[in-house]
Amino acid sequence: MPPADKIGEVIQANTTEFVAQGYELHQPPPFGSLVKTKEGEVDIFGVVHLAATTPLDPGRRPLARGRDEESEEDIYRANPQLSLLLRTEFTALVVGHRDGGEYRQSLPPRPARIHGLVFPCEYGELRDFAGSFDFIHTLMSGPQVGRTDELVAALVGYLSRAQEDRRAFQLAAGKELAVLLRSELSRLNVILRRIQE
Repeated sequence: MPPADKIGEVIQANTTEFVAQGYELHQPPPFGSLVKTKEGEVDIFGVVHLAATTPLDPGRRPLARGRDEESEEDIYRANPQLSLLLRTEFTALVVGHRDGGEYRQSLPPRPARIHGLVFPCEYGELRDFAGSFDFIHTLMSGPQVGRTDELVAALVGYLSRAQEDRRAFQLAAGKELAVLLRSELSRLNVILRRIQE
């Protein structure tokens, strides 16, 4: 499988998350997908939890332009400047790093670099990263980002697609969640249903 193409560039970072501007308008990576960037020789892995398309100038809201157009594509064709006035950004919560080939599901020593390139993770990286379920604990006990349960389910589902035995991986993740949420059965059941979708 050829290396993945870069999908964006870090424009803001701290030790727990990074924000990237995507290179393609309206095409952020999917919610719950695992992406990576670098800080020196350290690969930093983050799970995408937020995406937005906004004007470059936050003080100027976009105006409706489609009254005489048949489709969204026609609007952009008639107003080519629009793609230069808007940007798509996505935010990823840091869930691990790789230093010297070893995956660690903990925060890296330093945040991602500004202008660091962002890539989707390749299948081999997804399989190797999923060798531990510590990321579930990190997400469940970290700062609430809104829809944490949905994020955990989406990431487990995303990682499961790269596993040899998808069902066995989902069952193992479910057992890990059952330990963490043993006193919240209704919440656990909702997450488990989402993982299987």
